[in-house]
Amino acid sequence: MRKYVPKDNVQGKAYYTDRYHVVPTTPREDVSSDEVFAKQLEILSSKVEVKRAEIQLGQMIVEINHQDNFKALEVLKNECGYAMLSEMSAVDYLAKDGNFEVFYQMLNLKEVKRMRLVTRIEQGLAVESVVPLYKSANFAEREMFDMFGIVSNNHPYMRRILMPDDWEGYPLLKTYPLQGDEFASWYEVDKIFGKDAREAIGPENRDPARIDRYDTKRFSRVGYEVEFGADISKGETKTAIEYSKTFLVDYQEADGVKPAEDRK
Repeated sequence: MRKYVPKDNVQGKAYYTDRYHVVPTTPREDVSSDEVFAKQLEILSSKVEVKRAEIQLGQMIVEINHQDNFKALEVLKNECGYAMLSEMSAVDYLAKDGNFEVFYQMLNLKEVKRMRLVTRIEQGLAVESVVPLYKSANFAEREMFDMFGIVSNNHPYMRRILMPDDWEGYPLLKTYPLQGDEFASWYEVDKIFGKDAREAIGPENRDPARIDRYDTKRFSRVGYEVEFGADISKGETKTAIEYSKTFLVDYQEADGVKPAEDRK
């Protein structure tokens, strides 16, 4: 059995320690200040319960109950002109208030308007799939399940899309370790070589900030490229940068067109 490693508060340490910085809030406007949004909100309010509505940065934000997500989007598409679902995903607010925020970013091409439909949902609950309304939601709902564990009921193919099917945990949860947990550190080794090879190979290094000075695969170090396997323990030699001979070709002159200064 794998050793259990608690994941609670794994990112609790603050990276920024400036206590005096206050993030400015986005100015909020009343929906009545925009005639188009006001009319759309009136139509939507007649069909579903609207918990909050406001305008931020030129777009309307409407919060509804999670049970009404399909009905609300159906109204927005058929009666308010929002023919495009440009983006949808979720935000982890579990530590703050025990909920996820699922959002749908909508675009009205005819009236050139954007709006965001948001809903709060508790962990373990599901939302209704909106694939019958917007085909773009197919992969987005699968990614939301893969990264957050939020299920979309009646989805045509509800399974992971980025991570392997047997992956444990949901990587975009704020309680998920930044470099992965113990399962992640042994996943490739167990999958390719088997658990018996753990001692010989060792766990994976999933720290993206780790830099090995003697790594000889630094092809992007312009002027300091080294051959694979080269010994650089005693120092590195700077190499001259060679540019392509066609890089500075005057194509106008090559095509028989004289440069502007020669035409005077």
